[in-house]
Amino acid sequence: MHRLLKGLALCAALAGCSGDEQTSAALGDCQPPADLGGPVAIKAGQYRLGDSRFYPEEGPVVSVEVGAFDIDAHEVTNAQFAAFVEATGYITRAERGLPEADFDHLPDDFRRAGSAVFTPPKKTNPTALVDWWRFVEGAHWRAPDGPGSSITDKEAYPVVHIAYEDARAYAAWRGRRLPTEAEWEVAARSGLRGAPYAWGDTPPDDLDIPAANTWQGFFPISNEKTDGFVGLAPVGCYAANAYGLHDMIGNVWEWTSDAKTQRRDDPPAQDTADSGTIKGGSFLCAENYCQRYRPAARQFQERTFSASHIGFRTVGDLPASAGSPAAR
Repeated sequence: MHRLLKGLALCAALAGCSGDEQTSAALGDCQPPADLGGPVAIKAGQYRLGDSRFYPEEGPVVSVEVGAFDIDAHEVTNAQFAAFVEATGYITRAERGLPEADFDHLPDDFRRAGSAVFTPPKKTNPTALVDWWRFVEGAHWRAPDGPGSSITDKEAYPVVHIAYEDARAYAAWRGRRLPTEAEWEVAARSGLRGAPYAWGDTPPDDLDIPAANTWQGFFPISNEKTDGFVGLAPVGCYAANAYGLHDMIGNVWEWTSDAKTQRRDDPPAQDTADSGTIKGGSFLCAENYCQRYRPAARQFQERTFSASHIGFRTVGDLPASAGSPAAR
């Protein structure tokens, strides 16, 4: 409960988590390729990041030097994370709860194992985050909606209920790391300079063909489902960007290695900070709520917090000369 309440305070624009009917009710006929490819190389260079047209923390626009790196072509899936757990015996933060030694100032109930889950509000005019959020004891990556739920037949879905330390542990196991915010944003923009959205100037609801898994309609009351999915989608259901990367926008929020900073030009925060930065929005971002389905959008998240629409992907360092040429 502490994680949920504090997470809500840090995520005032974060669009919820997935409940039973949100998680698996796929409406589209998604048949992603069996092989979406390995990591995609991004060339080193000077890149312009940020945006001054939306939320204040997204600005100012800055120019940054980014070294060559490669990034996973899609979000880490349940199958990939299961292989990591099988090989290492790793137990996620949601499964363990908060340790008393580090959180002895909290009551026992606030340290329970579990995670945040979205519950569609019963009233027609919900006014507060607590109207549609709840902490579910026993919710974790293998039981995304709580006890009794599972990821059977969802091997190709992005793994969720992942806290920052879980994402870092998986990345280290693969000999990789989490992307910096700058790396993530460069990859999401895929050479498209100055456009507000990853695909250009058109808002997602105005596209003829959906470009990402987001919420269509008035959140959290009505989901028109015109993108083909009520909740999570398997990775690769939507067209890749110009770099060949899938789902950089929508589906699940993705952890970066950067700690919270209020502005783009603030000095980097120490990695030991309690709050980190997640990117990309999720399937619950809507025009009336969140609107963070853009490369420049930034959301600050308590690092011990997990939810059923928070996942990640990994990156690796490359020699300076590596990476395909890219417009910036």
